[in-house]
Amino acid sequence: MQILDEGPIYLTPEAIQRLKDRRAYLNALLPGLASEAQRTASFGDRSENAEYKDAKGKLRGAQREILRITDQLKRAVVIKPSANGKIQIGSTVVIQICVPAGTPPPPQTFQIVGPDETNPDRGRISFKSPLGSALMDRVVGDVATMKIATGIIKWIVIEVK
Repeated sequence: MQILDEGPIYLTPEAIQRLKDRRAYLNALLPGLASEAQRTASFGDRSENAEYKDAKGKLRGAQREILRITDQLKRAVVIKPSANGKIQIGSTVVIQICVPAGTPPPPQTFQIVGPDETNPDRGRISFKSPLGSALMDRVVGDVATMKIATGIIKWIVIEVK
């Protein structure tokens, strides 16, 4: 198995538990998958045995997933929200876009997480994303700027949790 990034993986305690649960589930499946591969191997010539190839593929896929999860857990760094008021990995922030005139849109809430837990639709952005990196180390009242194709967007930090 080739690992593309050997650095730390920043995960919430919930994400770490989900990985552990997934690994335990896959480990529980292994005996059945191995039995199925062994059973289908008896069907004859393995080079033309579709059932065997399918069973062997499922077994290898589960083993590969277990190795990937184990690697992630070895490199996992638990995200702990900071109590110093600065936006850090694990912080939940309330921000509002700065508009020159008129009524600004409602504030938005995001949790700053590692890239493996990013889900903008659920309010989870990576600290490596353009907005996430612009917010890092800011405090309430700071303005974060983010360059986009059409110009610059400014966000004011309203709350850090």
